[in-house]
Amino acid sequence: MKYMLLVCGDDTADAAGTAPVEPWVEDLGDRRVRLHGHRLALPADAVTVRVRGGEVLRGDGPFAETKEYVAGFDILECDSLEEAVEAAARHPVAAVGAMEVRPFWEDEDAETRIRALDAELTGAARERDLDRMAACYAPDVTAYVDGREYRGIDALRKSLAERFTGPGGPVTREVLDHRVHVDESIAFAHALVRLRAAGTDGAPHHALTRVTTGYRDVGPRWLIAHEHVSLDLLDTEERS
Repeated sequence: MKYMLLVCGDDTADAAGTAPVEPWVEDLGDRRVRLHGHRLALPADAVTVRVRGGEVLRGDGPFAETKEYVAGFDILECDSLEEAVEAAARHPVAAVGAMEVRPFWEDEDAETRIRALDAELTGAARERDLDRMAACYAPDVTAYVDGREYRGIDALRKSLAERFTGPGGPVTREVLDHRVHVDESIAFAHALVRLRAAGTDGAPHHALTRVTTGYRDVGPRWLIAHEHVSLDLLDTEERS
């Protein structure tokens, strides 16, 4: 389970003797307990935004006037709350400030959502539905297909139209191998994909491609932000 670790500094405490944080970061990173994190600027650089009665109210400084402030954050993946607390207690700032450990809101895991997106792309390709296919991509997507670069969703749609419109029946898109690596708001995948379809000339066309995909978490869903498609080899299954 993922936990957010809020590192709360205390501007009245003497932090001169605080141990360096790098050994803590390196140790938890090597064990894949710490997934991500960063220091934050001081409270003097903060801006607090409120909306009241439709008016945007902007105030300089943090939300609460207190001697303690959020100095940074870390995202941990632990088997239990106790393990997360133990990791927090080892953070050097725990000796002079405070560490807030809060579980992430439980939701469907990212890899499941990414695989569901790939299944949607497969279904849209089968129906030759360009709108559904394009909806799987980010507006600023960059794609490389057989050595040609397509920047932006409009350029990619033209490429999809060239490959998936015209006479013929459904397109068969078979993912033979799909390896996904997720790291918070971005993910990468490598796949071997077999495509079978009738081309614009009515003749059957078969291709085995290697696809490298970069995904971005845009909030309610993941989208494809980068795609590299290359012809791998002749479909030996079709030749035999």
